[in-house]
Amino acid sequence: MAPKHQFSLPPQAKKPKKPRRTPASRPEETSASPNLPKEEKQQQEAIEHIDEVQNEIDKLNEQASEEILKVEQKYNQLRQPFFQKRSELIAKIPNFGVTTFVHHPQASALLGEEDEEVLHYLTRVKVTEFEDSKSGYRIDFYFDENPYFENKVLSKEFHLNESGDPSSKSTEIKWKSGKDLTKRASQTQNKASRKRQHEEPESFFTWFTDHSDAGADELGEVIKDDIWPNPLQYYLVPDMDDEEGEGEEDDDDDEEEEGLEDIDEEGDKDEGR
Repeated sequence: MAPKHQFSLPPQAKKPKKPRRTPASRPEETSASPNLPKEEKQQQEAIEHIDEVQNEIDKLNEQASEEILKVEQKYNQLRQPFFQKRSELIAKIPNFGVTTFVHHPQASALLGEEDEEVLHYLTRVKVTEFEDSKSGYRIDFYFDENPYFENKVLSKEFHLNESGDPSSKSTEIKWKSGKDLTKRASQTQNKASRKRQHEEPESFFTWFTDHSDAGADELGEVIKDDIWPNPLQYYLVPDMDDEEGEGEEDDDDDEEEEGLEDIDEEGDKDEGR
């Protein structure tokens, strides 16, 4: 079963070449039909010239794509030392990774309680774009030793296969005995789905095994384009549960104050009798 949120690859390095536009009448056809009305001949000639101009525009668009790709590659290399420094600093903050994912609106929707427990062992996330950045990327999750699986690194890679179509592959998770959350989530849903009003999401770790539609893998895109560029913005998001709790306490305080005011007013009335 595919995850609820699926993720798409970036566009290919070069856009498919657009088919050459075919005017209603080619030059040789026009010249072979000298008896066409003058107005129609002018329209045919205009269409042919439009097609020629459009082909020049398409050539410039292709050149622009190539130049943009070179600029992206250049700045991707320049960013690497800063990404490395940021990873070193993040490593000093306990639970930075799990907090970031829990606070992200889309990523958090994929996390069950046990997924969050596993992510407490997450030390860092790294995104590597391939040299031809439009052809794919890899996401690496680094973990401390934990009671769930043997792997130190879990990776998922998105690339273009030989036919040019998006595809993906990932690390096989070496689950410890009885700790496979992907199987446990499936069994739990089958047994208790009728009893649960709010069903737990499918395990986050099923994402590593799902390669059904690499071209529409939304989680990969969210991590690459949103979380990875600036994880701090999500780490610093206030905890909504805490905010709701504070709001409830404020409501309780307001109710208590109103109750005290009512008592005081009744006391004043009794004294005035």
